[in-house]
Amino acid sequence: MQDSIFRLESNTVDVVVKTHPFAEILYWGAHLQHFSPQDVLSIARPVANGRLDVDSPVTLMAELGHGLFGSPGIEGHRQGLDGSPVFKTTQVQQALNALTITAEDEHAGLRLTSEITLDASGVLVVRHGLTNLKTQAWQVDRFAVTLPVAERAQEVMAFHGRWIREFQPHRVMLEHDSFVIENRRGKTSHEHFPALISGTPSFSEMHGNVWGIHLGWSGNHRLRAEAKTDGRRYMQAEALYLPGEMAIEEGETLWTPRLYASHSPHGLNGMSQQFHRYLRDNVIRFPEDKPRPVHLNTWEGIYFNHDPDYIMRMADEAAALGVERFIIDDGWFKGRNDDHAALGDWYLDEKKYPNGLKPVIDHVKQLSMEFGIWVEPEMINPDSDLYRAHPDWVLALPGYAQATGRHQLVLNLNIPQAFEYLVERMSWLLGEHAVDYVKWDMNRELVQPGHKGKAAADAQTRQFYRLLDVLGERFPHIEFESCSSGGGRIDYEVLTRSHRFWASDNNDALERNTIQRGMSYFFPPEVMGAHIGHHKCHATFRQHSIQFRGLTALFGHMGLELDPLTVDAQEREGYRHYAALHKRWREVIHHGTQWRVDMPDATTLAQGIVSEDKTQGLFLVSQLAMPDYTLMMPLRMPGLDASALYRITLLDHPNIQITGEGGHTMRKLPAWMNAPQTVSGEWLMQAGIALPILDPETAILIGVERV
Repeated sequence: MQDSIFRLESNTVDVVVKTHPFAEILYWGAHLQHFSPQDVLSIARPVANGRLDVDSPVTLMAELGHGLFGSPGIEGHRQGLDGSPVFKTTQVQQALNALTITAEDEHAGLRLTSEITLDASGVLVVRHGLTNLKTQAWQVDRFAVTLPVAERAQEVMAFHGRWIREFQPHRVMLEHDSFVIENRRGKTSHEHFPALISGTPSFSEMHGNVWGIHLGWSGNHRLRAEAKTDGRRYMQAEALYLPGEMAIEEGETLWTPRLYASHSPHGLNGMSQQFHRYLRDNVIRFPEDKPRPVHLNTWEGIYFNHDPDYIMRMADEAAALGVERFIIDDGWFKGRNDDHAALGDWYLDEKKYPNGLKPVIDHVKQLSMEFGIWVEPEMINPDSDLYRAHPDWVLALPGYAQATGRHQLVLNLNIPQAFEYLVERMSWLLGEHAVDYVKWDMNRELVQPGHKGKAAADAQTRQFYRLLDVLGERFPHIEFESCSSGGGRIDYEVLTRSHRFWASDNNDALERNTIQRGMSYFFPPEVMGAHIGHHKCHATFRQHSIQFRGLTALFGHMGLELDPLTVDAQEREGYRHYAALHKRWREVIHHGTQWRVDMPDATTLAQGIVSEDKTQGLFLVSQLAMPDYTLMMPLRMPGLDASALYRITLLDHPNIQITGEGGHTMRKLPAWMNAPQTVSGEWLMQAGIALPILDPETAILIGVERV
């Protein structure tokens, strides 16, 4: 018995696995100070009345053949045969905090390889490989990773959304049956971010036991939280296959996407902080000694109206505002005058750029800024030279008319000639020009994706990865941003090939507050593109002060999304101020520990970031709507050193708070706002500071520094 018990441990989380005769996770929870393999005997289950006469485990593969009766981890067949495999362990290999477990079903002719790794951050990473050992293909209908969670994890949190409103959390109590999210859009999607969180009822940012999972996959997916009738619970995640899409031939191995999992006994913040540490240590590729540059992207400034002389004037003004990277968005290539035509024709528009891109790029570089450019390689317009030459390169099933989305279709990356065409054109763009940064877009879902008459959504996703891999190897100095109509392709797998995400096409500061908060549950601030947009948002037409827009964009990878030549002096001064403020705190924001603060009033959002050494902290309080109470509740500041003293400083505020501008002369400010005050870290964490009364759609920024 003891020889089949393996413990993976970190400073915060432990995982205990039983490997024989089949693999089963017995414990996934807080770090155990004391553990012996014989301890697991205390949780040996009885056999329920009126059921099977033997125990029914939730194994690593969650096979129906063990009497699971719930959602299995594997479904498939070999022309109707070998459809209920049961795997028995044949080999176990352990290396540090990693297990590789090999299991087989000789009758079904299948081998299962399970890789389980517990990172030092406390994040558990699991994936399975399925190998066909027989001559006849095995049709794969489902192939998932299953993780058990504690029976007390009765509340589930998931994320819904839509274009320009991503990462919206919602919760359900799961007392019985299943909670399922499914995505068939051919990309990670705005609608269903591939993550689930299970926790003890009413878990919050600071309290409760939570178990969070994220599927690192940029295509169709299914995630499930299930409560068995015996009270046990598990979560499950998988790539979702279309009918007939996936089969493995003799000797072939199919791997699930990696499932990333984080447990915290201290609420959602603990879960998120482990995910953030994991990404920073293992996934994010960015030079440690290079600050992430402040952007200006031209899209909402000029759209398709490209004039090199005007763009160079924009660059002049951008540099004067403190911008460090200048990005030309859509509209630079041949015939691209609106969104109806030219996708696929990746040749420079010589009418717009008669002297080429080089003069513009040289001008940007002379201003000491980096240069970036927009592309959307996976798409093709019917009104394009490429489509007229190769209409058969469209990703589709024969015999059906494809509906366009944003007037475009999808290029079939499974066709070798189409793939090589993109490699050649992108290599021309990136190799012949001094490009530092690529904004990679993808603006249409996959409808009836087919290759050679067979469903090909999974294959298209893998070819997208391959395309980025090829270009990344050829141009290792170039950074890539993953954009898909904003936040439609955000996940850990695409992050292994990119450097940041465009969180949303919505620059409305009010909407961005909730979008960015939702994204923060799984991603650290430095990979979240957050731009100051025009005072009248192009997505919602809502208007906000530069102060609210600037502070909202502060807690990410900051940029501007506008034409700085068309705004007044007050706006330009605001851009300059918030770019400088971001640079002042950039090291803390991009390397510190992020905290979301529980507030009793749902109209108030509060968050903070504390430096790793706990010498500095930055806290933002945003008032989204009319407060429920006449007074703001105190702000507690987690993550500080309890034994240290901190100086509190008001860093940024609505003018109305200080000057009484606008007629609010009766307001009295908290004492600390009139002069810096020194307070113990313990007091700030436990009692906090009083907040001023804030109007809807305003914010204040507070800094703390150890003295």
